[in-house]
Amino acid sequence: MAGSAAALPAAVRRALLRGGVIPAHPLALTASGRFDERSQRGLTRYYVDAGAIGVAVGVHTTQFAIRDPKIGLFRPVLELAAEVMRERAADRPFVRIAGVLGPTRQAIAEARLAAELGYHVALVSLGGLGSWSDDRLIAHVREIASIIPVMGFYLQPAVGGRLLGYRFWRRLAGLGDVVAIKIAPFNRYQTLDVIRGVVDAGALGRIALYTGNDDSIVTDLVTPFRIRSASGRLVTARIVGGLLGHWAFWTRRAVELVERCKDPDADLASLLALGSTITQANAAIFDAANGYRGCIPGITEVLRRQGLMRSNRCLDPKEKLSPGQAREIGRVMKAYGEPGDPSTRLRPTVEAHCSTSRLLDF
Repeated sequence: MAGSAAALPAAVRRALLRGGVIPAHPLALTASGRFDERSQRGLTRYYVDAGAIGVAVGVHTTQFAIRDPKIGLFRPVLELAAEVMRERAADRPFVRIAGVLGPTRQAIAEARLAAELGYHVALVSLGGLGSWSDDRLIAHVREIASIIPVMGFYLQPAVGGRLLGYRFWRRLAGLGDVVAIKIAPFNRYQTLDVIRGVVDAGALGRIALYTGNDDSIVTDLVTPFRIRSASGRLVTARIVGGLLGHWAFWTRRAVELVERCKDPDADLASLLALGSTITQANAAIFDAANGYRGCIPGITEVLRRQGLMRSNRCLDPKEKLSPGQAREIGRVMKAYGEPGDPSTRLRPTVEAHCSTSRLLDF
C-alpha cells in the first residue's frame, strides 16, 4: 500500500526539495493575553507575500501551550493558518507544515488533525522522549508517517531535545514517508551525523535538508557537505533552506539571503560576514546569554517593532523579555542598520497585511 508521501502533491514535493524560507509561525496575542486573530491572519499573509515557500505552525515558536485544553488554541491556530495559506498562496505550491509532538497517542491525534486541515507535512519533535530507545522512536515516527508525510527534527538538547546519533538518522532516512529533516542541534558534529545518515540511507534525492541552526544559518546554506558514503562514493550534499524562528521576522530579507546563498557567483566572503551579523542579531533576539529564556518574546518583540504584532505577550505571563534584552535587540538593530523588510518600514501597520489586497512590490 502506498504510504502518506505518495499523497504529497508533486508540486509541493518539488518546492520542498528545491528549498527556501519556511518561517516558524509565532502566536499573536493582545496585551491582555487574548488571541489576536486579526494579527495572526496578517502574519500568515506577510509570510506568503514575502516569498516564503511554506510556513510551520504549532511549533515551538507558536508556543506549545496552545495545546493546553484550558487554552484551546491548537485547532483554531492551525485552522486559521491553513485557511490563509490556501487563499493567499493559491497561485503557487506552498508547503503547509504542522508541528506534532508528545507520546505516540498524542502525536497520532495531532497528525490526524493536521491531515484533516490540509497540512502537507508534520514536523515531528522528539522532545520529552529522552528515555525512549531508538527502536521505539523509529516506530513512533513510522506510525505518524502512516498518516501524514514527516519532516524529522534534530532539536538541540539545550532546549529540550536529545542526542540522536548517526545510526538513528540512517534508520529514519530509510522510512519512505520521511520527506525532509530540520537539522537544529547547534553542533557541527551532530549536523554531520544527520547528513551522513541521509547519504548512507540512499535518501539524498528524496529527503530535503533544512537548517534550524540559528547560530550558523549562512554557513549551513553555503557549505557543500562532502561525505564519503558507506558504499565508498564521494557525495556532495546541500542544505536547501531553513525552517527557523529567526525567519519569522525580516522574512523578505531571508528570502533574498537564500537566493544569494544559492547563487554560484556569490561572494562567499561577504556572505560569511553577513552570516556573522545574523548570528549576533540572533544572540540578542533569542536571548542566548540567558539560556534562550527570552526566545519567544524576543521574536514577537521584533515583530511588534515591525508593526506586525500589537504586543510581545506570551501565553505564560511570566515568559517575558529578559532584563536588558530589549536594549540588546535595539543595539543589534541599530548596529546593523535594522535589516528589516522595506515593506514594513514603508507601511508599518498590521492593517497593511490584514487587508485583502497584496502588498506593494518589495
